[in-house]
Amino acid sequence: MSFQNLNLSKEILQALNKLGFESPTPVQAASIPVISSGKDLKASANTGTGKTAAFLIPALERVTPKPKEGCSGPRVIILVPTRELAMQVSNEALKLSKFLPKVKTVCVYGGVPFPKQRQQLSRKVDILIATPGRFIDHLRRGKLDLSSVEMFVLDEADRMLDMGFYEPVQEIYSSFQTHPQTLLFSATLEGPILKLTKTLLENPETVSVASRMTKHEDIKQHIHHADDLPHKKRMLNHLLADEEIHQAIIFTSTKRFAEELVTSLRDKGHHVAPLHGDMCQRQRTRTMKRMRDGKIKILVATDVAARGLDVNTISHVFNFDLPTNAEDYVHRIGRTGRAGAKGVAISFVSSKDRQFLKQIEKFTNQKLEALTITGLEPKKKNFDEQPPKRGNRSKHAKPPFARRGSKNKANHSKSTPWNRREQKRKRSFKKKAIAA
Repeated sequence: MSFQNLNLSKEILQALNKLGFESPTPVQAASIPVISSGKDLKASANTGTGKTAAFLIPALERVTPKPKEGCSGPRVIILVPTRELAMQVSNEALKLSKFLPKVKTVCVYGGVPFPKQRQQLSRKVDILIATPGRFIDHLRRGKLDLSSVEMFVLDEADRMLDMGFYEPVQEIYSSFQTHPQTLLFSATLEGPILKLTKTLLENPETVSVASRMTKHEDIKQHIHHADDLPHKKRMLNHLLADEEIHQAIIFTSTKRFAEELVTSLRDKGHHVAPLHGDMCQRQRTRTMKRMRDGKIKILVATDVAARGLDVNTISHVFNFDLPTNAEDYVHRIGRTGRAGAKGVAISFVSSKDRQFLKQIEKFTNQKLEALTITGLEPKKKNFDEQPPKRGNRSKHAKPPFARRGSKNKANHSKSTPWNRREQKRKRSFKKKAIAA
């Protein structure tokens, strides 16, 4: 199938041709006809499948032919969980609408001043891309006209719920005057997502696409067992010396340790920068620009960068701290192996990460190979073995209160320090009474 078979406008076909897109991906081929028919849609597709264009193309088709007169409010609202993803979707929308000069796209998110965004929203808007928190801020200030909303898109809905945006999404949806066509895109359609789909969608069509990322065809993955934090650092320093690393992202679990690791790597001469939630938006945008320009080779990030970070030159991803959520692992490693390139994902696994590793292997349906570095082998053995459960004692084992010379609990209780002191006190009192 080609894009011509999808009955798209010549302007969008021209933009797709300029971007080098010759044929739709599976999720695009399945979703675009459903969306164009006006039906609600719930789609399961992971990162790297082309799902952004799957809803942007029909959204642009919708706002192009019949602009509404006398209303400046948005006709399409796209809600995303993070600032980085909002900027990525906005950039894709601008590329796809290159030959649609009358289509106006506005992107609003937290971390930037309100005045400029208010000024943008006061003019004609066709497509509004926003994060839930900042959208509600503008809504409650009375700066949004939602009388002409025709399409409502929830991108990365699973991540949105993980971040606690269930109630904000409900509040946004209830602010619409009529039921718009609603599209929900998520990595999975299970658990809380099902509850959300029943609330927001009416008789939706379902699209489920197994992506190349799910099969991990373009990403070589393996793990290194680590004894402790210093052991992780030594292995990381060794691996970063690999000449095949073009650019890399190192994921950590906390913002504080991300800064500490950046300082440590800078001391060793690496071109490195942090990316986490405590940085203001101007800093984060500047860091990403330097990354895309090749001025930064290594990015140390928290999960704020796991979704929405699109840099095709990233060759390696390091999970310095293993994520506690299996889906986050998939999104982390999805930062490499993009646009048909090959990638490498390396994870450090300590003994406390054993349960998270099993969840990841179950979710990805594959066993991750454990490798060792000569001279940096882990001292702890049998990482794959289950730790002994407390309370599973042999029937021949002595009870925990047993001591040398004691045959039972009663004998043991007589020899406790408290009892010995009490007996000594009584003997002393008896001697004093006799002497008196």
